[in-house]
Amino acid sequence: MALIADERTQIESMLEATRAGVVALLEGLTEEQSRRRLVPSLTSVASIVKHCTFVEGVWFPVAFEGRSRAELGLPELVDDSFRLDDTDTVRSLVDGYLAAWTESVRIATRYGLDDHALHNRRSPLSLRWVYLHLIQELARHCGHADILREQILAADANAAER
Repeated sequence: MALIADERTQIESMLEATRAGVVALLEGLTEEQSRRRLVPSLTSVASIVKHCTFVEGVWFPVAFEGRSRAELGLPELVDDSFRLDDTDTVRSLVDGYLAAWTESVRIATRYGLDDHALHNRRSPLSLRWVYLHLIQELARHCGHADILREQILAADANAAER
């Protein structure tokens, strides 16, 4: 992580570390563990990663390029971005997130920190604001998923000891 650098380098470094945290969420989990829901909502470790993929799409291809959610295969409703289907696997979710991350970086490199995303319901918003918001949102979701992972792994370890 860039500890001493210009503003953009530091922000992008922090965002990259946070994105890497999203990818690490599914590391070492089985398919069942990744989908296990411990709360009444749609939230599972896998669904959080799927939602983070949605978030990347909404902020970069949609907000900056003006592409539609339908064109990108993204749901219109945020809650639907947590819905898993039979094709969602640990590998496909990680690959999907990595692809969205790569696309976000490709798009963002064409803009300065003060350039605006014009295709969002709160527009105009600067790239700086989007970066900071994304760090906040992804970090929050990583925290939720870390707690779920800890509970799942502890419960499975305890069950194996019995």
